[in-house]
Amino acid sequence: MKPGSEAEIEGIEAEIKCKLEKVNWLPGFYSLRPDILIANSKSYLDGKIYGIDAASGAAVSVLNISPGDHVLDLCAAPGAKLCMMLDLLGDSGSVTGVDVARHRLAACRTMLQKYSLGDRCRLFVADGTTFSLAPLRVDSRSRSCESSFEEKDERFREWTSRRPWKERKRAAKARETMSLQSVTTSENPELIFYGRHSGVVGLSKNKLYKTMSDLEVSSCGYDKVLVDAECTHDGSVKHIQKFENWGWTTLQRRVLDAVRTDSLTLLQAMPFFHHDLYTYIYCSQGFISSCSSFTLKLLRNGFRLLKVGGLLVYSTCSLTVAQNEDIVEQFLKENASAELQEINEAEEWPCKSGRIPKTLRFDPLTSQTSGLFVAKFTKLAA
Repeated sequence: MKPGSEAEIEGIEAEIKCKLEKVNWLPGFYSLRPDILIANSKSYLDGKIYGIDAASGAAVSVLNISPGDHVLDLCAAPGAKLCMMLDLLGDSGSVTGVDVARHRLAACRTMLQKYSLGDRCRLFVADGTTFSLAPLRVDSRSRSCESSFEEKDERFREWTSRRPWKERKRAAKARETMSLQSVTTSENPELIFYGRHSGVVGLSKNKLYKTMSDLEVSSCGYDKVLVDAECTHDGSVKHIQKFENWGWTTLQRRVLDAVRTDSLTLLQAMPFFHHDLYTYIYCSQGFISSCSSFTLKLLRNGFRLLKVGGLLVYSTCSLTVAQNEDIVEQFLKENASAELQEINEAEEWPCKSGRIPKTLRFDPLTSQTSGLFVAKFTKLAA
């Protein structure tokens, strides 16, 4: 629930015809029966409530976001965790959201506008494994007054969805060009949204797209980084339930044959119940290997952009060891400056320890949430 809306709980309950049950172990969260739909409710449309799995909310809370922090969400779409970050951030600091899929990031933008949370946020269409832009630590209000008559056309004005026709045409042409090449080969990430106090207004494009050297990152990098990595989604109850509508026969095409090999690996021991039959979800070894390789690259880059003393949370909605503990072990071997941190909040949480000490696992049976793996790192001085 959006902070400040708690006083309206009775009205919300009357509208959706369901009692909101407080999630005692996670402040600001309430649970609903799975059959209750909120998307068309006035409370949802007015931005008083939004849907997010409690396990995902726990992953964000592990970051311990404080006012003034500069936060990077390296896989930002579809946006619920991004909204929670901005709620926690308050009136100072910034959140930078990055995602490789433009249409999914556009959904993030819609959410930010709907909940009036975008004031300190900027969104980039970019490959999270190579993104290198620094957080903007100077308040845009002081900079927007500097040489306002100089380089007028090269400085960012306040963002608006109603852009001039010529500007829309240039943007469409740029997207068409980008679609013909990999995102990683694009000269600069595409900025699709920025708030009034995100640090962008009044800034020149050269300064916005200035990348950080490793030396600069140590003191000027992000305070907090979330790498909620792309994975096989086998722990996501919502994702698996989509096959009720898609048809269970499409599981072969949508999951098993994503990258097809002859070797199949059991994603999890826990069966999913479907029409009085236990349906086991399998995935090809090649698919898991591909996801794990990409995930490790995301984690490496997220940590590279973290300043010394900052916190990084790595999470996936997979229950496989290959995409979780194996990634953490490999990452720690490669990075002497990375230290796994205890997640003290978890003492009151309905979750289990992962196979590596200090890591956590949520699962539908233990936690009454979707499956989620969580690990927290800090960066030590070299």
